Amino acid sequence: MLRGIAGVELLLCWVVWWYPFVFRAPHRQKRASITALLPTRIGLLLETIGIGVAFNFRVPGAAVSSPARMAGGPVLGVIGIVLAWTAVAHLGRQFRIHAGLYVDHELVRTGPYAVVRHPIYASLLAMLLCTILLLTRWPWPVAALVLYVAGTEIRVRTEDGLLASRFGEEFEAYRRKVPAYIPLVR
Repeated sequence: MLRGIAGVELLLCWVVWWYPFVFRAPHRQKRASITALLPTRIGLLLETIGIGVAFNFRVPGAAVSSPARMAGGPVLGVIGIVLAWTAVAHLGRQFRIHAGLYVDHELVRTGPYAVVRHPIYASLLAMLLCTILLLTRWPWPVAALVLYVAGTEIRVRTEDGLLASRFGEEFEAYRRKVPAYIPLVR
């Protein structure tokens, strides 16, 4: 019974999390830009493998989750969903999959960007933790998190480098004030 409930909770969280990226984010923008494809793709690959590890090493049988895991997973899922939806809304025309800057790029510091510089990565981390709590057996959560964090660090450093090159001291002041993707962790 718990296994079925956990599966439905997890599927629902992921579907709602994906929605703003598929249906609300701008796609195929025709503005000039510079793009850092290779580090973005390497980071995205590591993040995807990490999430895949969390999905592929499930908790066996009826012992799918304790009540604490069943409660904590959806809470993290909701946090991830709220971060994703608000990040896409505040990012607006600056949204892109690959790290890069449009010629008219703006430094977004409102909404979730006032709490973390990369709320989409924070939202994906919350979704990964939701998946781990509802689905993944020990010791695979460690591998999933290591892969995810390695990929995210590559992407964060790439994006921060691009933003620093464009916005200089304005971005450096923002970086000093706001953590990357985990609130309260500099």
